[in-house]
This record gives sequence, structure tokens and C-alpha cells, in this order.
Amino acid sequence: MEINTDTSWPQALKDPSDRRAGKPRSSGMTMVIDKGLGALAFADLLAASGDSIDFVKFGFGTSTLYPMPVLRDKIALAQKHGIAVFPGGTLLEAAVRLDVERDFWNVVLELGFDGVEISDGTIELSRRKRDNLIREATQRGLRAFTEYGKKTPGSRIVLDDLRRTIDADCACGAELVTVEARESGVGVGLYDEKGSCREDELRLLQQAVPEANRLMWEAPQKDQQVALLTILGPEANLGNIAPQEVMSLEAMRRGLRSDTFSLHRVVSHYMI
Repeated sequence: MEINTDTSWPQALKDPSDRRAGKPRSSGMTMVIDKGLGALAFADLLAASGDSIDFVKFGFGTSTLYPMPVLRDKIALAQKHGIAVFPGGTLLEAAVRLDVERDFWNVVLELGFDGVEISDGTIELSRRKRDNLIREATQRGLRAFTEYGKKTPGSRIVLDDLRRTIDADCACGAELVTVEARESGVGVGLYDEKGSCREDELRLLQQAVPEANRLMWEAPQKDQQVALLTILGPEANLGNIAPQEVMSLEAMRRGLRSDTFSLHRVVSHYMI
């Protein structure tokens, strides 16, 4: 039996919002956290969901645990799908603490990573040191992604501090500032001890930081993603998305899931 390879869903069903941009995107970006996917699982993820993924972060210090051929292959495959790849910020924090920064930069470049995440979620970085790390990354031709917030349970967002951090990081060359929520999304930053989004706080942040393209919100839980997309609009940048949740998030962005069925009607300065 002959197979019709031209079969396609109507465009209205593929994207009821009629707003979803293809890659490369400057908003509505999705960052996946990879905590140890094997080569075959990673290839399957990209084959099915690659068009919906903008970044892959190899979580915390997992980059050092892969066999080098596996790590190289994963980086190259992601880049083939138009996906930027970087190691987790905890790895650079460890390099700073252990005084092996030069070796860190050399290996990152030799492996072909697109960028690095610069954070101080576990250690303390002076403003000067943070600036220098961002500049070091950009001078080496790497994309600099920074992170705001601590990993300590109970840590909260301080509005003025976030505003200053965004301005200072971007002035040094940072491309995106990610708001910390850990991979659990519980009891840190925007989320309470049950993982619920502090929506009133989010609305205040929305007013204070209108430059949506400069922020990425870690949102590992589905209800968090719904809250962010509903309040900020489908073009909010979301990170720490589990590999198996990529399609679900993309469906929500397009209004293809009951939680956000009317999402395309949301009017927000976060939308293009």
C-alpha cells in the first residue's frame, strides 16, 4: 500500500494561537534540563521534540560524568537540531571554588558547548567576580546565560535586587537571566513550599521587569508552567523543563491543552 507522505494537519489545528514562531526564536523559548539521558534517549527526544527546544542544559555537574564520546555526540546532535547546549551553573561554581577555572573554560570550548551558565546559587560571588565571568565567557565566544537566586530552601525573589542583577548582567554581555527554582520547583524563588506559583508576586515582577526577552523562568512543574503562560503570555521563556514534558509545554503554548485552551486570546506585553 502506498503511503501518502504529504499528509499534514491543518495549520489551524497545529497552532490555534497563530503566533508560535519557528527557530531561531527570541521569545517563547524552552530550555530542557538533561539530568543524564543516554545517547539513544537523547536522540529520540530531539527527533520528536527538537523543533520545540531552544536550549539544553546538562544539569548541575553531570557534564563531567559522561564518557567523552557520548558527551560530544550529544552536543553535536543538539546543534544539528538548532539547539544551544551548555553545562549547568553548578559546574562553573565548582570550578571557581576549586580554582580550576582556566581548565573549565578550555574543556568547554574544546567540547564545542555553545555557552555557559553563570550562577551563584550555591557559592557566593562578588559583583566584580560575576561581571568578570560573564565577560570571560563572551570574550571566548561563548553565549553567557546567568541565573538569579539561591538554591537554599525558602529563598525568595527580591524585586530591586533582581532588577539590578538583570541590568548589570546584560550590561556585561549576558543574553538571558534565569530566575532560580531548582529542578524541583518547590520552596524557592517564585514558588512556595507546595510548588504553587506566587501569582501576585509574579504580576508585580511583570510590571517591574517588562523586558520579557531578558528573562527565563525555571518552571519544572506543569501548574507552574500554566500560571506563567496565563499571566505572562505564551511567549514567556521557560526553563528546567523535563524532557518528557516538552510536547506538553508546546501544546500549552499553542492553546492545544485544556489548561490554556484560550491562551491565544491573552493580551500581554510579553507577546510579540
